[in-house]
Amino acid sequence: MTDMPIIKAREVVKRFGGFTAVDGVNFTVEPGFFYGLLGPNGAGKTSTIRMIYGFSPLTGGRMSVFGEDIRTHWRAIRARMGVCQQDNTLDPDLTVEQNLLLYARYFEMNGPEASERAEELLGFFALVRKRRAKVAQLSGGLARRLQLARALMVAPDLLILDEPTTGLDPQSRHQMWDRLYDLKQAGLTMLLTTHYMDEAESLCDRLLIMDRGRIIAEGRPRDLKIAHAAENVIEVADPSDALRHFIREHGVDHDDLGERVILYTEARGELADTLRTRFCEDACLFRPGNLEDVFLRLTGRELRE
Repeated sequence: MTDMPIIKAREVVKRFGGFTAVDGVNFTVEPGFFYGLLGPNGAGKTSTIRMIYGFSPLTGGRMSVFGEDIRTHWRAIRARMGVCQQDNTLDPDLTVEQNLLLYARYFEMNGPEASERAEELLGFFALVRKRRAKVAQLSGGLARRLQLARALMVAPDLLILDEPTTGLDPQSRHQMWDRLYDLKQAGLTMLLTTHYMDEAESLCDRLLIMDRGRIIAEGRPRDLKIAHAAENVIEVADPSDALRHFIREHGVDHDDLGERVILYTEARGELADTLRTRFCEDACLFRPGNLEDVFLRLTGRELRE
């Protein structure tokens, strides 16, 4: 495997008129890793990935993909990339198999090669029995599996996934996770955008968190939890004034939400034992910290327009 970064972005900017959607971001995507790009709506995630696959030109900065400048070599770059978009872009007039074979023709795959690849992907995504079904006959989960299969027809070196499980039921989501995990184990480099923190935590090796057009944090999921929240959390409902005084006095890292206080501390130890015995007679929840804690602490809890 080459040591060259799959993506290298330096001071990348994207503007739409007077609005700056991406504001001087810097990041690197190394080969063989599963990256997650997280952020609230309007953070700049979609604008960033559209620049990566050449759909939207850079306003400023530099970006290379596979070592090539995206401004001048986007066709060659696009030929080595698979993109699974959130919206259903399948051809409703074609069957499952025909959608795959037609897509292969855009990349000038010959007939036998395309048929062999389609057969492999139909099996991988458990779509063999649906090969002659029209897209309109597919459930949401099956359609999403077909979109992912189509993105993989060219055996890409980079797979971009734009909210691939949005709107799916839990069973379909986990089926998609299983397939993505298999691709991860095979060493495919992937970049995922998602609003599901459990999805990012389960699948991603490394995360980039964006807000207001900038990258505000990056690293491994566990490292981000340690740095911005805690590995263990105590939630206290209807906190008393005595509790608030105690956590201020002892400098306990916390979020005070009014009707609930979230304490970022170890689940065991003298401090945790004191909290448990003195302030948890009624409603306390002891749980592991998670990416949602990190996300909310970094991007805030307020409603946005």
